[in-house]
Amino acid sequence: MRKIIVVALFSFGAVFLGRAQEVEQAQDSIAVAKEAQLAQEQELKEAKAQEKEAKKKEKELKKAEKAQKKADKAAKKSANLTKAIGKRRKAIDKSEVKITKLQSKLAKGKSRGKLSPVDEMEINNKINKLKVSIAKDQEKLAKLERKQ
Repeated sequence: MRKIIVVALFSFGAVFLGRAQEVEQAQDSIAVAKEAQLAQEQELKEAKAQEKEAKKKEKELKKAEKAQKKADKAAKKSANLTKAIGKRRKAIDKSEVKITKLQSKLAKGKSRGKLSPVDEMEINNKINKLKVSIAKDQEKLAKLERKQ
């Protein structure tokens, strides 16, 4: 009888210990799952932080490129403005030279008496047109110089 009681106690003890181990294993698996979940959340946070940093760097790069483009555009505009001013001055000088040539031609023709009144009128009309074009060019030149 003693043996039966000992065997019964031993079997009950084994059953309770086995169940206790199952509960511990269940608790361990829950703890492992929680740890895995925490690790996964941490990795997700790190990935988001890296993505945010990459976007920030990309935004700064775009901003720098935009500023560089704007500076290049301003330099190009300034160069074009300088070129346009030079062209206007050259056009004015060229027209003035033409006027002096036409005036000298008119003076020579009058002094020699070889010019008809129609020819004199044509030369005077050319001179007047050139004077008008010079006035327009000077206005445009003044406008360009104000822009510069």
